[in-house]
Amino acid sequence: MRVPAHAPRVEERPVPTLSVTSPSRDPRPGYAGLPADALAAWFAEAGEAGYRAKQVADALWTGRAATFDEVRQLPSALRARLADAFRASTIVATDVRPADGGLTGKALHRLDDGRSIESVLMRYPARGGRRARTTLCISSQAGCAVGCPFCATGELGFWRDLDAAEIVDQARFWRHELLATDERLTNIVFMGMGEPLLNTDAVLDAAAALSDPTRFGLGARHLTISTSGVVPGIERLIALAPQYTLAVSLHAARPALRSLLVPLERRYPATEVVAAATAYAEATGRRVTYEMVMIAGINDTPADAHAAAELLRGRLAHVNLIPMNPVAHTPWQPSSPDRIEAFANVLRAVGLHTTVRRNRGVDIGAACGQLAAELAGAPTPAAVARRRELLVDRSADALRLAGSGVG
Repeated sequence: MRVPAHAPRVEERPVPTLSVTSPSRDPRPGYAGLPADALAAWFAEAGEAGYRAKQVADALWTGRAATFDEVRQLPSALRARLADAFRASTIVATDVRPADGGLTGKALHRLDDGRSIESVLMRYPARGGRRARTTLCISSQAGCAVGCPFCATGELGFWRDLDAAEIVDQARFWRHELLATDERLTNIVFMGMGEPLLNTDAVLDAAAALSDPTRFGLGARHLTISTSGVVPGIERLIALAPQYTLAVSLHAARPALRSLLVPLERRYPATEVVAAATAYAEATGRRVTYEMVMIAGINDTPADAHAAAELLRGRLAHVNLIPMNPVAHTPWQPSSPDRIEAFANVLRAVGLHTTVRRNRGVDIGAACGQLAAELAGAPTPAAVARRRELLVDRSADALRLAGSGVG
């Protein structure tokens, strides 16, 4: 894959402070969030020929049109009616920051109510017999209610769910950008801001649009839906048995430490989450990915490695070990490469496929929520210091419980 030296609108630019409130939201639905049959019905009711719907779909989904007015095959009156009825995109404005010599780009998207969400594009050149890939990480919520302490989005708190069009339009934005350099998206992961399975209806509708060959057209096996462990959402996926990859944010196998790192552990323990994920693997034949953010001295010990190995042994699973992105409000640091490799070797010894990931876009705050947190305004130094002190105390308590065998 050719990595462009520069792409349109992906140059380094100052990102403006964005308003987070709006007196009212645009009542028009986003075109990308509506199923094809609903759009066909609208054209029929409008007295338009059926082929007009396909012209619009071709222009907006795979073509270069960003607005209805740019679909020049349509009569001007129909373009105006479409603009009155729908939003061609739910994204009001976008700023992009590049990193890694152009291999990574982070977009900050502003929505109609002033809320900001993020998406990250990651280019992986061909290497070692593997084809080149272009992976996009998209958001499913504005903010997040889960509150994982190593995550900048969790620090922001929760604003609202995204609707299906707002999710899909992140992918449409990047597809439009990549057309200029003859590139294409090969994978999309729901791993940006928010917990996808706390917004299940919209996420499933968005995934259906992204994998529909008449709409976005990315194969279902190239979509990954991530969760920090919302068991009812996993059960809904089991009932549907799609071919999406399921990714579980595990982060720790010992309950006391996972409760610290993933507060949902208190509601959905890791044992139940892994059992549900295993049922998904059995229903679909798809290997489940387990993500572990590696934090020095917290979840990277030999005891943690053996606990994870015991929890996942014998399952259709792949484990990703990811060094933590430093976040201002935590006292933690990423695990060392040697510590991560030792952890990986314990997992591999019991037959678990394990990959050590490297962070991308650290210089632009590419971990989910970091750029939006920057724009929301930094907390005072005293507030940051207090949060760090609380995490030191909670870390000590969790490590003491885990070491005593209680968790």
